[in-house]
Amino acid sequence: MTSEKHPDSLPTIHHRTGRSSQDATFKGIPMKHLSLVILLLQNSTLALMLRYSRVNVDPDQPIYLASTAVFIAEILKFLTCLFVLTYKTKSISRTRRILRKDLIDQPREILKMLVPSGLYALQNNLLFVALSNLEAATFQVTYQLKILSTAIFSVIMLNRKLSYQKWLALFLLMVGVTMVQLQNVSKKASSEDSSEAAEDLGQDIIGPIQNPFIGLIAVLTSCVSSGFAGCYFEKVLKGAETDMWVRNMQLGISGTLFSFMAMFYDRQLIYEGGLLQGYTLMTWMVVANQALGGLLVAIVVKYADNILKGFATSLAIIVSGFISVYFFDFRPSTQFMVGTMVVIFSTYLYGRPEVAVPAAVRSSKK
Repeated sequence: MTSEKHPDSLPTIHHRTGRSSQDATFKGIPMKHLSLVILLLQNSTLALMLRYSRVNVDPDQPIYLASTAVFIAEILKFLTCLFVLTYKTKSISRTRRILRKDLIDQPREILKMLVPSGLYALQNNLLFVALSNLEAATFQVTYQLKILSTAIFSVIMLNRKLSYQKWLALFLLMVGVTMVQLQNVSKKASSEDSSEAAEDLGQDIIGPIQNPFIGLIAVLTSCVSSGFAGCYFEKVLKGAETDMWVRNMQLGISGTLFSFMAMFYDRQLIYEGGLLQGYTLMTWMVVANQALGGLLVAIVVKYADNILKGFATSLAIIVSGFISVYFFDFRPSTQFMVGTMVVIFSTYLYGRPEVAVPAAVRSSKK
C-alpha cells in the first residue's frame, strides 16, 4: 500500500531520493564541483564589488544608502523564491494554496523567523559598514571568525561536543585573524600621518574617510550575529518538514520588515535624495549578489560537504587578495600573508573529517 501525498506538498528540506545528491550532475558536470565554483564566485565577488561600490564614488555623486540596498535585496530574494516555487509547482493556483497553507494559515512559523531574520538584517547592514572601512582581503580573512562564533553557539545552544582537532583549528583561526588585524593597526597609523602631512601642505583628502577600527567592530558584530542566527535557525527547524523555498520566504517576510525599519535611521536622507540616490550599475550588481547569494549557498549546501565549502572559502580569500592588489592598490605585508595562510589552514582543519582511531588502539587503551 503506497502512502498518499498531499496535493500541495513539496519535497522538504530533509527530503531524500534514491539517488545521492553527491552523484547529481548538471549537463554532465558533477553538482558538487559546480557548487564549489558557484560558492567561490559568490564569496569572492560580493566582498570585492561591495568594497568597490563604497570606495570608488564620484565626488559629485552621493554614495548610496546601505539600508535601502539591504531592503531592496530582501524584496528581490522574496520574489526569487516565489518565482522558483511557481516554477516547481508548474501551477499558479497550486502555488497560491501552498502560500496560504504555509504563510497565511501558519503565522507562528513566521514569528519563529523574527530572531534570525532580524540578526541577518543587522548582519547585512554591517557588511556595508565593514567593507567601507576595510580592504576586501582583510574583510574576507576576518570574516572567518564566524566559524568560531558558530562553534561556540553550537556548543551552548545545540549541546554539541567539539573534538581536539576542531578546538585547535579555532585557536589557529584566532591567531591568524589577529596577525591580519595587526596590519590594520600599522596601516591606520601611517594613514593618519599621511593625512596630517596633507593637511599641513594644504592638500585636500580625496575619497571617503576610512576607519579600520569601525570596520573591525562591524565584522566582529556580524560574525557573532551570524553564528547565533545560524544555530537558532537550526534549533528551531530541527525536524521541520517545510520546503526550502517556502522557508526562505518566511524568513524574507520578517527580514523585509526589519530592513524597512532600518531605513528609518536614514529617513531624512531618503526624504531629501530619494530611495535610489547614488545607485549605479555596480550598486545593482551588489544588491543582486547579496539577494541571490544566500539562496545559492542554500542550494550548495545540498550538494557540497564541509570540505568543499571550506575549500571554496579558502580560495575566495586568495582570489580576493590577488584582485585587491591589482584593483585596490592593496599592499599585503609578510605578516598579513602568514596570518592569511594560518586562517586558510584552520578553515581546512575545522572542516576536515575526524581520523578514526584503529580498533587495535582502542582495545589497547581499554
